[in-house]
Amino acid sequence: MARQTRAQRRARREAQEQSQGGVTQRARQRQAQVRPGAQPTKSQTGSQRRERKSFVSESWAELKKVEWPGQSQVIQATVVVLIACIVVGAYLYFNDLIWKPVVQRLIGQ
Repeated sequence: MARQTRAQRRARREAQEQSQGGVTQRARQRQAQVRPGAQPTKSQTGSQRRERKSFVSESWAELKKVEWPGQSQVIQATVVVLIACIVVGAYLYFNDLIWKPVVQRLIGQ
């Protein structure tokens, strides 16, 4: 059996909805839609300032909700990062020492 085209499926759905009664929901949606060109243009006077104040106040409210780390947590996290940097740096340094002669032989220097 061949697949139905989009138009055939739409026609079948509309026929089913009309047989069930009245104006279809899809038809109501199409009537409610307004093309972008037909919409009134929005003015830009004053609304940006209110939006900016609203954004700042909402951001400040969210910052008040944040559970900030204590001094001990900050120190622990800093130590962990420093140790990780030292370990990765040492790994890269020793890896560089090991592979340097191999690469120099391949390049021929």
